[in-house]
Amino acid sequence: MPAALFLLRAVVLVLMWGLVLAAILAVRHDVFTTKPRGAAAPARPPRPEPKATKPAKPPRTKGSAARTLVVTAGPLAGTTLQLSQTPITIGRAAGSTVVLADDYVSTNHARLVPQGDAWVLEDLGSTNGTFLDRTKVAEPTPVPIGTPIRVGKTVLELRR
Repeated sequence: MPAALFLLRAVVLVLMWGLVLAAILAVRHDVFTTKPRGAAAPARPPRPEPKATKPAKPPRTKGSAARTLVVTAGPLAGTTLQLSQTPITIGRAAGSTVVLADDYVSTNHARLVPQGDAWVLEDLGSTNGTFLDRTKVAEPTPVPIGTPIRVGKTVLELRR
């Protein structure tokens, strides 16, 4: 009888240490594992590309093109980014143009794409959504100058 009790205690002890080790490995994996650049995309199916039709452009007026992207609220408030003709990516990924360390921001959250003098905002399948002046962006949408763009807790604006 005492041998069976000792054996039962040993098995329970081994199982408990196995559980502790599994928890440590899971936390280590979540904290320290990063996706290397060029790695495969997530298992989520890709979003369909927008149709070949051109999005509506705002009327052109002299000097109407946005020149800067300004963070007006959030941890990076006051940050200014000079715009060029390259798209701006927003997200938690280290390769994003605007990197936001926010639990409500996806790795690749949103993108601003220049089209002529206008900029078009696209949500990249984010979990919590991208908002243009309190309206959730569901398709590529032109962004008027001075209209707030909300990504997580951060608010950005295009300015002249």
